[in-house]
Amino acid sequence: MRTDSSPGTLPAREHLPAATAGTPVLDVVIPVYNEEKDLQPCVERLHDHLTRTFPYTFRITIADNASIDSTPEVARRLEAQIPEVRNFRLEQKGRGRALRTVWSASDAPILAYMDVDLSTDLNALLPLVAPLISGHSDLAIGSRLSRSSRVVRGPKREFISRAYNLILRGSLQARFSDAQCGFKAIRRDVAQVLLPLVEDTGWFFDTEMLVLAERAGLRIHEVPVDWVDDPDSTVHIVKTATEDLKGVWRVGKALATGSLSLDRLTRPFGDDPRDREIQDVPKGLARQLVGFCVVGGLSTLFYLLLYSGFRQFTGSQFANALALLVSAVANTAANRRLTFGVRGRGGAVKHQAQGLVVFGIGLALTSGSLVALNAATTEPAHATELAVLIAANLAATVLRFLLFRAWVFSDRREDDDSMSTVVASHLPDRPAGPTYGPQHPGLPTAPLYAPQHQPQAPAYASPYRSTTATQETTQFRAGEAADGTWRDATVRLQPVRPHDTDPGDPR
Repeated sequence: MRTDSSPGTLPAREHLPAATAGTPVLDVVIPVYNEEKDLQPCVERLHDHLTRTFPYTFRITIADNASIDSTPEVARRLEAQIPEVRNFRLEQKGRGRALRTVWSASDAPILAYMDVDLSTDLNALLPLVAPLISGHSDLAIGSRLSRSSRVVRGPKREFISRAYNLILRGSLQARFSDAQCGFKAIRRDVAQVLLPLVEDTGWFFDTEMLVLAERAGLRIHEVPVDWVDDPDSTVHIVKTATEDLKGVWRVGKALATGSLSLDRLTRPFGDDPRDREIQDVPKGLARQLVGFCVVGGLSTLFYLLLYSGFRQFTGSQFANALALLVSAVANTAANRRLTFGVRGRGGAVKHQAQGLVVFGIGLALTSGSLVALNAATTEPAHATELAVLIAANLAATVLRFLLFRAWVFSDRREDDDSMSTVVASHLPDRPAGPTYGPQHPGLPTAPLYAPQHQPQAPAYASPYRSTTATQETTQFRAGEAADGTWRDATVRLQPVRPHDTDPGDPR
């Protein structure tokens, strides 16, 4: 019995059926730019490996990023010679743009990509996509930084790679080990919802996709790989690193300010008994307690520093009141954002006013403790004053949490509960997994959006904007032309609201 209580855009993951009827299970994309020399041996080697070892049907798609050498001719020749090879031409550069366009156009349930130099050992390809086929994971990445990986590359690239991933861990709290390894895969149902949120069209595309997926709670599987550096790589390290750092700043700012909502990427829980709701336990209590304790500890330290500073110029009562007032304002603001997840300026004044009432109660407790201390001894030591104030603040902290949860920020919880009820009431009845089309039994139906060919350059709408109850995202795809050839296609971006349903969507 499925126990999901939080509806989302994505259905529960399910194992893909082994039987196929015309549609490949795996679509491997190879983005290229001026690779006339390496393209043919790469495609032939990959095709031979998949033919011999891969138990499902597959397709190899060449994504040409506006090459100006003979790469387009090589790609067309390979498409004509090998039935499983498709050629896709874009008139603009950008690896991220190529992957997003081709992945959005593909009908395969599993989408992957790898670099044309085949630096990664192909024996890792089946372990990469197996967790996606089985329904265990949403994305999969190859990792050159795993302990069991074997990597051959120069010290310069090794240092840059590890430094970049340390930056991601420190700034964006990323838990995946290798963001830029050119060896990744994603489920198509996840890509349809995730890709419109990814803004970058260059090398930072991978990192942004992984960070957003991880923040949304999607499962990322890592595969240790054997990797040999390509000495003839055309990647400009300094330029790429600069663009990546700009992307880290942009994504970090968007996540910190809450301007990017990831609610569309939620998945229901599975059948694991550990995922079932525990009765009679308030929702979010454990997380709120941890957040409140962290904020409370920092606030107490801040308060003691303020008190010690103010005590140099005034009496204990005034120093206590002033230090508690300043720390209370900071404490309310921090708990509002970090502990109870309230974003934006709406209700901030009201919450601060209610926080001052809570401050008054805390002031009464701490001031009363100082009165009792002064009554017991005429000139208490400074260390004794601090000890008494710490004990009084602990009691005030417990009371503050209860008042914050039950009174100050109770409207936030009620809004969340009512919103969940509204979302659930507007969702149509549908099975837990995806529905499969009549033409290809056992496989997901074709993409929902038809291509719109335009001569001008693609225009990508930034997903980083103010979020309200109705957020605006975009979905697009490019497809195959009527004559059977693949062409550069730009699709008109259409706003998709969280609760809209497409009449052609069988889910």
